[in-house]
Amino acid sequence: MYHGIQRAVLLAKMGSLKYRRRAHRAKGKSRMKRIALAAALAGFLSSFAAPAGADVTHVAVAANFTEPAKEIAALFKQKTGHEAVLSFGASGAFFSQITHGAPFEVFLSADSERPKAAVDGGFAVAGSLFTYAIGKLVLWSRVIDVTDGEAALKAGKFQKLSIANPVSAPYGTAAVETMKALGVYDALKPKIVEGNSIAQAFQFVDTMNAELGFVALSQLHGQTEGTRWEVPLKLHTPIRQDAVLLKTGADSEASKAFLAFLKGPEARAIIEQFSYSLE
Repeated sequence: MYHGIQRAVLLAKMGSLKYRRRAHRAKGKSRMKRIALAAALAGFLSSFAAPAGADVTHVAVAANFTEPAKEIAALFKQKTGHEAVLSFGASGAFFSQITHGAPFEVFLSADSERPKAAVDGGFAVAGSLFTYAIGKLVLWSRVIDVTDGEAALKAGKFQKLSIANPVSAPYGTAAVETMKALGVYDALKPKIVEGNSIAQAFQFVDTMNAELGFVALSQLHGQTEGTRWEVPLKLHTPIRQDAVLLKTGADSEASKAFLAFLKGPEARAIIEQFSYSLE
């Protein structure tokens, strides 16, 4: 009986030892799996990490250029690792902010006058100015037929006509020039509602708070509803949209790289897709 008890104890110890070995091996395998998973995850995340030396640039963008700018910025980050932080608004408002110390490093205006004024005033880098796009003005409506825009404006059978503020937004200036060239400005002036930017002018028509309005052709990219009339270029001053490197971005590699990218074939292809002309 004594020997039987010893044998039972010995077998129990052997079983316990085998269990501990199996548990240790299982624990080791689990640890190795966790290490492998962590390594794979680190490799996956590193594929999204910015390259060494990647930087950020802050860009003031004219409202009409919102959608192409977003696409260009995304591609710019993918290609270079640099990030372009975009702010959208009226060119005149941006110019005022820049002259009062706003921390933008690149200015994409809807005109050529304000970037030049930024250079002349010492707020931008001389020699960095160039035309990145030439805009197109259109008359658009969701509710009335404006395919013959001149006739629609002269008939005046509407209550509200939306334009961007002509003081701060170049597309608004072009809209006023167009109406004056057609001889309808004085008659239509009481019906005009002004958006603080071309984006708000578009919104007034899009929400039908105005029956028709002058907007940028680029804003109608992919838009199938309503009717439109592309304003003949002879009726207004060409909408040359210039970019410039601001003094605040003079030492920023990301800012200089963004402007170089904007001149390149990939960005220019996006700009053309949104119905802008190029030089």
